[in-house]
Amino acid sequence: MNSDSDLQIAGDILEVPHLLQTPPEHPATVADFVGLARSIAADRAQWEDLVRYDATTRWYYRLRTGPGYEVWLLSWVPGQGSGLHDHGRSSGVLTVLDGTLTEHTSRGTRALGAGAQRVFAPGYVHEVVNDTLRPAVSLHVYSPGLTEMPMHSTASCAGAAHQAVDAVGA
Repeated sequence: MNSDSDLQIAGDILEVPHLLQTPPEHPATVADFVGLARSIAADRAQWEDLVRYDATTRWYYRLRTGPGYEVWLLSWVPGQGSGLHDHGRSSGVLTVLDGTLTEHTSRGTRALGAGAQRVFAPGYVHEVVNDTLRPAVSLHVYSPGLTEMPMHSTASCAGAAHQAVDAVGA
């Protein structure tokens, strides 16, 4: 038999289940968490009717939990902000679903429009603010689940080490 390849498979490859990798049941890598955030963002029916706006405080809702992670939905009316904070031992993915949020760090200021994502490591210090005239909605994935959110003074941000990266394709 003439073949361009020395490898030949006899029979139906799908009949050999031990050769197929089982997809992970829960996210485990940064890329998995970014993918989870993107899939939730793309499925507006999953979150859009849950959003509430509160003029007195930022509104938030725990959308999902899983082994070692949780997903939060937040709304921001104009002028609302988080204050300068970190997320303790949790890493995270911030995804803007609607509107525009501004992130302030010691390295500068960045506007995050709908679809933008930020990935950050434990101890990353930032402030998120809606400084536009329109409401905004964001999705936050934390791993492990968020147990603390220490607040910082503006002076402490200047000396902190920051380790955020833009998610690929955001």
